[in-house]
Amino acid sequence: MKLTLKVWRQANRTAKGKMETYQIQEVSPNMSFLEMMDMLNQQLMSQGIEPVAFDHDCREGICGMCSMFINGEAHGPDRLVTTCQLHMRKFNDGDTITIEPFRANAFPVIRDLVVDRSAFDRIQHAGGFISVNTSGNTQDANAIPINKTDADHAFDAATCIGCGACVATCKNASAMLFVSAKVSQYALLPQGKVEATERVLNMVKQMDEEGFGNCTNTGACEVECPKGISLENIARMNREYLSASTKG
Repeated sequence: MKLTLKVWRQANRTAKGKMETYQIQEVSPNMSFLEMMDMLNQQLMSQGIEPVAFDHDCREGICGMCSMFINGEAHGPDRLVTTCQLHMRKFNDGDTITIEPFRANAFPVIRDLVVDRSAFDRIQHAGGFISVNTSGNTQDANAIPINKTDADHAFDAATCIGCGACVATCKNASAMLFVSAKVSQYALLPQGKVEATERVLNMVKQMDEEGFGNCTNTGACEVECPKGISLENIARMNREYLSASTKG
């Protein structure tokens, strides 16, 4: 395939970025999107042009590092996949593909397609954990009975990889889907009940301090989430937050 790529180039956080246009040929439909980006960078380096910076790690759809906004969609036109699992057969010969970083005030651009998502880490640090007694009298987790439905929902919430597609997709740059998944992961399990009140209050507070927008129930976040995190988690987090607020 022969493609026209319009790629966002930005040297650093303070530099003014712009779209650059590149032509690329002999792209195999069986390539992943990141393999195509590797091919582009090899071409650019052979021409003495600085390669395009982009995040990647496992390339197996697990880590969430490979976040790109492709033709106006987080992770591109496919569903329930990350950018690294998107294949070029989703595009046609002669297509023009626009590639941008995730856009949100809380996700400042570091360089080209790389954004700073450490805001998610700070939200997680604010309450996305449980404290465990390691004095020697710790109860075996396997010995704690858990309703099958609750366990399944907790596991579903835990599949969130924190890629930020929900934020990039939301017209308000809301992080509600991410935060609600992390809250739900613990709210549904007995191990998470001890710190439930502090958890939801602290994580929502940190989310607001990071500058993320509010949720207006558009639902685009669930559609674009590569792990299919449900909006039901947002409803659960709202209930948890209301309950925690009344406890003072």
